[in-house]
Amino acid sequence: MKTRIFKSGNSLAVRLPKELELACGTVSIHREGQKIIIEEVTQNGWPEGFFENVRISRKDFGREKPTYIEKVL
Repeated sequence: MKTRIFKSGNSLAVRLPKELELACGTVSIHREGQKIIIEEVTQNGWPEGFFENVRISRKDFGREKPTYIEKVL
């Protein structure tokens, strides 16, 4: 599927074909390499499936070792 990018004022715009119709409202846009990704923003503010794609490889992430300081009175 192809479409065109055009100038709208000082911005670039892209016309979405009807098959890719989104509800009017807020979207998130970001670049991944050569791709430009446009995602609908859900009511909680995060794109659909955002957290399913988050991968944390550090095993100790969020688990700081407690530090005990003994005070002598």
